[in-house]
Formats: sequence, structure tokens, C-alpha cells
Amino acid sequence: MEQQLNPDKLNELLFKVVGDLGAAFSTSLVIIGDKLGLYSALAKSPSTPAELAKAAGVNARYAEEWLNQQAASGYVSYDKDKKKYYMTPEQAAAFADSSSPAYMPGAFEVAAATVHAEPKIAEKFRSGEGLPWKEHHNCLFNGTEKFFRANYVGNLVGGWLPALEGVTEKLTRGARVADIGCGHGASTILMAEAFPESDFTGFDYHEQSITTANNRARERGLSERLAFEVADATSFPGGDYDLIAHFDCFHDLGDPFGAAKRVKETLAKDGTWMIVEPFANDNAEDNHNPVGRVFYGASTSICVPCSLALNGPALGAQAGEQKLSQVIREAGFTRIRRAAETPFNIVLEVKH
Repeated sequence: MEQQLNPDKLNELLFKVVGDLGAAFSTSLVIIGDKLGLYSALAKSPSTPAELAKAAGVNARYAEEWLNQQAASGYVSYDKDKKKYYMTPEQAAAFADSSSPAYMPGAFEVAAATVHAEPKIAEKFRSGEGLPWKEHHNCLFNGTEKFFRANYVGNLVGGWLPALEGVTEKLTRGARVADIGCGHGASTILMAEAFPESDFTGFDYHEQSITTANNRARERGLSERLAFEVADATSFPGGDYDLIAHFDCFHDLGDPFGAAKRVKETLAKDGTWMIVEPFANDNAEDNHNPVGRVFYGASTSICVPCSLALNGPALGAQAGEQKLSQVIREAGFTRIRRAAETPFNIVLEVKH
């Protein structure tokens, strides 16, 4: 039976689409605001477009249009009496302060990477092939570090590590740590700075990211006990690690079972494997919400293609604890528990 179009429901859908289009057009403008220092300049002082342009060294007409788009988005505010734009403390935390746990510009860079990848991904839809991480636009690598680093700043040392049995105490005394799939090393560096008695090694198969990570370590004077090496998740060197971590990357792997086996081979007898993954329920329909929408979006263009490029199972960013635990148990682990969670992540503690 043919259904009749409901004008009210159509209008409701179109208004939603308009909101989504506003968000889509914001992507490049948030990146520009971050790159050119517009947010940081505005956070220091309420400004007219001309004043902001002078402070940031940009053209006033561009600044005016950018400010109005940002105000319409709710990312900056406008004082109609003083005719000046400004940022609330919350807006500054989200867009102007790169040390804030709520810092969001990196997420927009990741979103931009999916647009850059669209022609390639469209072809992969037809062929069923994957797209390796290294073949993405450079904004993916920079955006991933910015976005996830903010999350780690807010949770890793103060919340997630203490939630693991005895791990903080070991790190304080001195432990051996391997960070697998470390990217630019944001998570590894945060841990190394927090626990000066421990030794850390970050591994990633992406050579460009490892070069960047080693540069970051040298800049912070951490090179004596922090190193980054090019290595695959299934064959990274070393052994007897007290802590092995996979931060937001296990679902991307081409061989998650092989990676789990390698952890079992290299983890100390009383060691801990920490797996940080995007928050997901086990049933797909339970992830049909705003957070799941973001993760499924990134997963379609980044995570699934990355795993398929390596002939992997393509677990996806919304794999869920049940699917992840199945892989872990198949590798021989029997002790798995959810140690912590946030609206955006689950943290699994795995032991022999």
C-alpha cells in the first residue's frame, strides 16, 4: 500500500537537514578559526570584526562573515548593545584552549578528512576494497591527535589508569609500557609525563606519525625513557610489559586476533592490557543516537576501510564490548572487565 507524504513530517525532516548543512559548512570555518588564531584572539577580548581582524592579522571583511556564521552556530556570542563578539568560558574551552579536555577543532579536521577521502571511498563501496590509513589526507593525522588528546587529557591519568587494578601504583614505582597504534604519541607522552619512573615505547605502522611522535618526545625532554618505533600491532618487539595499551585503534586493525595474541605473548604475568574504544552498545539499533552517528560516520570512511585494506574483519568504531571480548577470549585471555566508561569511550581491563 502506497504511503502518502505527510507535509508536517517532511518539514520536520528538512529543518533537520538545514541544521546538518549548517554543521557541515562549519567544518572548514572551525578549522580556519583554529589555524589562524581567531578563536584564541577572540577569547582574550570581546571584539568588533575590525578589532579581531587586527588582533589575528586577517582581513576584516572575512572576519565579519566568519563571526556571524560562528554566532549563528552558537560557537561564539554577540553583545548587541556593545556590538561586539565574545566567547563564553564554555565556548573558549571548546574552541580556544588547546589544553582543554573539551577542545573540539580536531574533530572537525577528522570530519574534513572524510570529505577529502570521498572519491576514494565511493570507489571502495563498489569494489569492497579498503583504504589504508596512510592514504588519507594529512588533516586526518593532525585532527586525530588533537581530538583524542583532549579526551586523554581529561580522562587518562586522572580516571582511566586509576580504574585499572594496581596499574597506577606500578607506574609510580617504575614499569614497562607499550602503547600500540600510538599515532603522534599523545597518549604515550601524557603517561610518560605523569610517571617519570616508568619507561614507555609507542608503536605504530605509520612511519610519518612515528617521526612526529619522536620529535614531540625530544621537544619535551622525554627521549631517555620514551621512544617511538615503527612496528605492526601483531609483531611489535619487546616483552614482559607491565602495561600494554590500545587507544581507540583496536577496531581499526587488520588482524585484531593476531594483535591480541601478540599482547598475550609480550604481557608480563601480572601485567594489564588496557583497551580504550569508542563507546558502543552491542546492538546496532541502540547506537542510533547523536554519539553513534558521529562514530558510524567516521567508521564508514576511516575505520572500516582501514581494516579492509589489511584484509581484516572490519570491526568498526561501534563494535561493542561483546564483539571485542570475543576476539580477546579467542586469543586466550579469560579475565576481561569494563573498568571505566564515559559518554564517548569504554575502557576494558584484560589480564592473563
